[in-house]
Amino acid sequence: MYIFITILIVIAAILLTLLVLVQNSKGGGLAAGFASGNMVMGAPKTADFLEKATWTLIALIVVFSIAAVGFNKGQQVETDDQSAIHVEETVPAQPAAELPAEDAE
Repeated sequence: MYIFITILIVIAAILLTLLVLVQNSKGGGLAAGFASGNMVMGAPKTADFLEKATWTLIALIVVFSIAAVGFNKGQQVETDDQSAIHVEETVPAQPAAELPAEDAE
């Protein structure tokens, strides 16, 4: 399920990128070339649709990301129980025997 949601996130991100490129910006954007065509075809509110679609995709990416974290966390708990490494407490090593002090002459 995690992989499926990840694929949905990637598809939504690609669509979001394309929608942002089509929208008008201060410099005109790619939509500037299509503006006259939209008016002739009777769709003067294309910018509103593109903005709503952009916000919808952003919301979908957020929801899918939260769902992916939830599914990934659930999968981690299952695998952690199966492959847990149990560390046994070890007895600390005995200190080395003290060497007799050398007489400094």
